[in-house]
Amino acid sequence: MTDDEQELGITERKEYSPGEWYAEVVQKAELADYAPMGGFIVTRPRGYALWEGVQEFLDEKFKSTGAQNAYFPALIPESYLERESDIVEGFDPEVAWVTHGGHEELEERLAFRPTSESIITPFMSNWVRSHRDLPLRLNQWCSVIRWEATETKPFFRTKEFLWQEGHTAHESEDEAWDETMTRLDQYESLYEDVLAIPVLRGRKPAHDKFPGAHTTTTVEALMPDGKSVQGGTSHYLGQGFAEAYDLTYTDEDEEEAVAHTTSWGLSWRALGALIMTHSDDQGFVCPPRIAPEQVVIVPIWNEDNREEVLDYAEGVAEDLDDAGVRVELDDRDERNPGFKFNEWELKGVPVRIEIGPNEVEDDELTVVHRPDGEDTVEDRENVGETIEDHFDQVYAKLYDAAKENLEENVREAYETSQILGTIGQHGGYVKTPWCGDQACEQVIKEEIAAEIVMVPMDRDEEPIGDECGVCGDEAEETAYFAKSY
Repeated sequence: MTDDEQELGITERKEYSPGEWYAEVVQKAELADYAPMGGFIVTRPRGYALWEGVQEFLDEKFKSTGAQNAYFPALIPESYLERESDIVEGFDPEVAWVTHGGHEELEERLAFRPTSESIITPFMSNWVRSHRDLPLRLNQWCSVIRWEATETKPFFRTKEFLWQEGHTAHESEDEAWDETMTRLDQYESLYEDVLAIPVLRGRKPAHDKFPGAHTTTTVEALMPDGKSVQGGTSHYLGQGFAEAYDLTYTDEDEEEAVAHTTSWGLSWRALGALIMTHSDDQGFVCPPRIAPEQVVIVPIWNEDNREEVLDYAEGVAEDLDDAGVRVELDDRDERNPGFKFNEWELKGVPVRIEIGPNEVEDDELTVVHRPDGEDTVEDRENVGETIEDHFDQVYAKLYDAAKENLEENVREAYETSQILGTIGQHGGYVKTPWCGDQACEQVIKEEIAAEIVMVPMDRDEEPIGDECGVCGDEAEETAYFAKSY
């Protein structure tokens, strides 16, 4: 094995050291590097292409349901934050403050946005006068900084991260709740249809909802190491923010009314979930829909047939490009086919096409799937349609494996020792009856660093038992405990 081939290999193992394995995959698959400041990363072009795929999918969804993109300043005056007390209390430990401009001390501190309700809502208030101005739906793609992050991991948890945040205003609670659910539906679609990751839907317990919100809803994804990822959140904010920032309107009866508002956001944590869920000990594995390169063509020749094989491979590449497939033709002379196979496997390309003299002679292609190495010989004709079929097959393999992992790792427990033992042995989600008291979560959290990641969406849903699985008091709902990123 050459030094270059050794450099390509993943030396850590996902099963035994998932943290170190994950960091190695992120760097060797050329998705990100560590920045000189702790807790920050440099997103490389292949990693940013994944984020662009998320943006493209969600942006189309948002715009098709009435949202318009806007952009607000990254810095927020302290006086704006203080107008909503729950925001101040909830985000105070996380805020990065700007106190000087050049050599001059600022008259008022400026917060680098930890979230933007306190800068967006006042302007929504300026722009809304009557019921005819509603609903107002805004979204911005930006970065935020939350300084509390300590144990950082690329994409999963960094002090600065990319995300989108939507902010809307409505006439009624029902309209605002429908908006909240629409955005949660779109997040679920991103995970399931694009990232090939099944999710659970629910809401956060009252003590863990967004500061100032009435209800926080969430999609949760289970990672192979048994930890949960909060995949995206959609908040019904009620009227609290509107009252704090005077977001009112004149209704049809010429009476002044307070708007109902929502906010919803999804960050590049989704990329962390993608990498962790599907990748393996050979490197990154990516579903076809979001892959920067969907197909790599590796021609295999010797001096006698080089030109013939390359001409054939170039024709296949052109046909795929015409069909809208993101295709890479790897015709490098200085690398042998084995090296190319390993390199593109490491980078996560979903489908490889191998073309040698036999394929040329028989007017065929050898198609190889990245997740499991399954290979199939296909006719050259209608290559675009053929490869789309293989994309569907690769997606199904990834989704089915993730779904099996989720279904096998949702368990029930009815007393503290069962909750602790089940999470300790298996990880995953543990459902238990819960009285609604945060103190019961703290008992589990102190013992095993697991918390309530969600409760059922339907507030009227009966708990799975009559007595709280921690304290034994009357249960009000079912809690899903898990360790989480």
